[in-house]
Amino acid sequence: MSDAAAPSILKRHVAAAVAGNALEFYDFTIYAAFAVEIGHTFFPGTPFVSLIASLITFGAGFALRPLGAIMIGRYADKVGRKPAMLFSLTLMGVSVLGLALTPSYAMIGPAAPVIVLLWRLMQGFALGGEVGPTTAYLVEASPPAKRGLYGSWQTASQNIAFIAGGLIGMTLLQIAGPAGQEAWGWRVAVGLGAVVLPFGLWLRSSLPETLHHAETRLVFHPARADLRSHWPIIVLGLGLVAASTVQSYIATYMTTYAKTTLHMGPSVALAATLVLGLVGFVGAIAGGVLADRFGRKPMLIWPRLAYMVVVVPAFILMVRFHNAWALLGAQAVLSGIAALSGGALIVGLTESLRKEIRGMVMGTVYAGSVALFGGTTQPIVAALIHWTGNPLMPAFYVVGFAVIGLIASILMKETAHGKSAAQG
Repeated sequence: MSDAAAPSILKRHVAAAVAGNALEFYDFTIYAAFAVEIGHTFFPGTPFVSLIASLITFGAGFALRPLGAIMIGRYADKVGRKPAMLFSLTLMGVSVLGLALTPSYAMIGPAAPVIVLLWRLMQGFALGGEVGPTTAYLVEASPPAKRGLYGSWQTASQNIAFIAGGLIGMTLLQIAGPAGQEAWGWRVAVGLGAVVLPFGLWLRSSLPETLHHAETRLVFHPARADLRSHWPIIVLGLGLVAASTVQSYIATYMTTYAKTTLHMGPSVALAATLVLGLVGFVGAIAGGVLADRFGRKPMLIWPRLAYMVVVVPAFILMVRFHNAWALLGAQAVLSGIAALSGGALIVGLTESLRKEIRGMVMGTVYAGSVALFGGTTQPIVAALIHWTGNPLMPAFYVVGFAVIGLIASILMKETAHGKSAAQG
């Protein structure tokens, strides 16, 4: 590895790094918002069977995330962050466009759900390889004193995607109406996600490479750049990401929850997505600034404790009052609290890893947790509500994972303002 100086990070570099993450969560937002309509298009059957088939297909792509994380992450660690990021974004854009253009079950029969499944698998592979290189790039290129802020843009970009998804969904509802939403509106919403592809590729093509500049080993880094030395970090990282993932997917499920469980109209359901994005964006940036000021651990621990305290009352409020204000208020509180930990998690975990295997390990930890818990959260919660008749099941489910995340947060080492190993 050469001793080239670290490049200066510019605003457009941050935008390039988080473009894929934004596309990922835009796709999630749109799929969750239109899960019912997508189910009707590709999976005929009873409303429950159609919804569950749609959600399972949504989660199927998560199975290939670990493979994408290992292969693309290793490529990023050996060749460079930039080429890995270009490759993963291209695959993501193609798969999103493919879903939007797939003919319905009524047109081509059983081939339709098979094709949809293949697009989701391709997207899962690409997304698995996206997180490791991009978070490694943000940490390596940003000033150490502002890593929390720069890293928080990964979470902030998710919320920008939620805002875009909510606005597009509400606009299409006004233009197309409920019937048009099911016939073609969801396809337009999905296809618009591919618009980011040429813009993102153009931004990423100008990125300076960060892999080849020297980096000082810090006291919290493992002594050796191998997986065995990183196992404690990997285990704690799995717990942290699992808790955060379940929170995120419960939040995006609120659109479906409002429609299927609270029986609210589609405009209210989409407004919940918009609130999620607006409040989450502010919380993410604020959390990144606070992580630079007070450290990573406090911003992992205290927001998680607060979330555990308010999540069950928030769901009780939604169910009891059963109106738009209760739904949107609960969504705002939960989203704001959850977003505060985003930058601390991304940066703290990435800083803990040796640079030589950072892209692969970070990507695999993230992809492994998301594969196990992200793709399964929404169908499990939908099934639990259906089987038990209890609309509070999402709150109980997320509390269990919040406990796991809290334990991992307490056991994580502080990585802010770390000393070099020679000083340690």
